[in-house]
Amino acid sequence: MARPKMDISKQRTIVIAFRVTQSEYLIITNNAKTIGLSTAEYIRRKCTGKSLPKKKVDPLDRKLFVELSRMGNNLNQLARTSNSGIRDPFSIHIQLEEVKMLLKQLKSNISNNDR
Repeated sequence: MARPKMDISKQRTIVIAFRVTQSEYLIITNNAKTIGLSTAEYIRRKCTGKSLPKKKVDPLDRKLFVELSRMGNNLNQLARTSNSGIRDPFSIHIQLEEVKMLLKQLKSNISNNDR
């Protein structure tokens, strides 16, 4: 059984050809690749004013962002505790150890990615 025909109004039957320099072509293709679109779809969306997807984030980079966010949260908690006048050195010590551990993990992740 064959696939049903697409409505003629939805078919892309018109071809538009235009010239660009090599540097313009490289910029366009790089921008399209960065957000995960084909060059034609990128140009189509850009010219018609349709929204473009956000830049793709590598899953490994996403993990690093999450770790950095956790570290920021821990440091924020330490600053809040320190400025509140409550002196609980054991709690601060635990949070500092968590930050230290996260920094070590982050450093090892970065060094492993450079290889």
